[in-house]
Amino acid sequence: MIPQRRKFLGVATATIAGSFLIPKFAHAQKKHRLTILQWNHFVPQFDRWFDEVFAKQWGDANDTEVVIDRVGMTSLNSRAQAEIQRGRGHDLFMFLRPPPTYEDYVVDHSDVYQECERYVGKPNQIAINSTYNPATRKYFGFSDSYVPDPINYRKDLWDDVGVYPDSWDNIRKGGAAIFQKHKSPLGIGLAPELDSNMALRSLMHSFGASVHDRDGRIVLDSPETVEAVKFMKTLYQEAMTEEVFSWDPSSNNRMMLAGHGSLTLNAISITRTGESQKIPIAEQIHLAPAARGPAGQIGLMHLMHAYVIWKFARNIDGAKQFLVDYVKNFRDAFLASGFYNLPCFPDTVPDLKSLVAVDKNATPEDKYSFLSQAEDWTTTIGYPGFANAVIDETFGEWIISDMFAAAARDRSSPEQAVKIATGKVNDIYAKWKAAGKV
Repeated sequence: MIPQRRKFLGVATATIAGSFLIPKFAHAQKKHRLTILQWNHFVPQFDRWFDEVFAKQWGDANDTEVVIDRVGMTSLNSRAQAEIQRGRGHDLFMFLRPPPTYEDYVVDHSDVYQECERYVGKPNQIAINSTYNPATRKYFGFSDSYVPDPINYRKDLWDDVGVYPDSWDNIRKGGAAIFQKHKSPLGIGLAPELDSNMALRSLMHSFGASVHDRDGRIVLDSPETVEAVKFMKTLYQEAMTEEVFSWDPSSNNRMMLAGHGSLTLNAISITRTGESQKIPIAEQIHLAPAARGPAGQIGLMHLMHAYVIWKFARNIDGAKQFLVDYVKNFRDAFLASGFYNLPCFPDTVPDLKSLVAVDKNATPEDKYSFLSQAEDWTTTIGYPGFANAVIDETFGEWIISDMFAAAARDRSSPEQAVKIATGKVNDIYAKWKAAGKV
């Protein structure tokens, strides 16, 4: 359990959620220093709130200079590796997916979870499965929030062909009809990048396929995986274009906001960008929960906000306390993100259902109401088990997207593509098994 706050930072602190202890001389040099590295959020007002409101007030209350550095989402892993090589870096480092491959370089974050639970209730299973290694019994990270990956679709186009994209079969049926009639393709990536990997895992999971099972055994080479690959091959042939093989993480955003695509899987960044920039087509881009497949309605998270505290961090205690106080104030974070960051500690936003029910910036105003049920269908990259180092390396090597792309391009049969991918995953498993991490 984390020590009491005055022991934690060595100074008395005020509760962030209430009044702040503002130093008498605001510009005086502070006693402590806390450094944080984060990504550039897709919703700019969140970064402004985090930097200029929460972090500033927390720093004043805790006599701490808070320094926040931001990088693009694709630079996070290279920055992490550089800090590990140097043996110095930021006190808090944020990832956008679970980082179990760095387990040996981080502290155990179990006490952060325990302290948060004492104040705001239990975390959800999404957080636990994304940051806990049952093989080593260590929390290799801490997650405050996750980002679901709903369906973003052009309502006018789908209404025109009389299909609602609530299942993968309907996505295929309606997507092909729209492509034939309007030349607007589906936008589901088949590229070596984050969005493609997330969307393709959603398809796999809804077909009953996964990289490993609940106990961590590799089960990728299965009839269910082959059927998912066959389905995507047909989907590509009937309703997509070759641009999806060379996408980056923002390509589907650009496609939909340019009015080019009929549907994609993405976070609500597409609609929020459209609203803030007053792009006319945004009013026609509607949202729906994850698509149903033969195994059920399952959608992989779009992003997982996972913080780590390096063993070589200079202010480990301050980093832990910052996370606890941040979670205690997560309702403000949720609102500042425009509903983008959903809580891993559900009790921090007890009125989430009513908050998302009506949004004056959205057309229609209930566009985001589906988010109140997102936890019911959102899974993690380690589904149906934990996000271990095998899963992380498999993700980072883009093995799953390469598998789907090879079959879609007729470079191998679906069965061959699955066997090739499974061989690569088995090699990764053997390495991490020998290291005692699975």
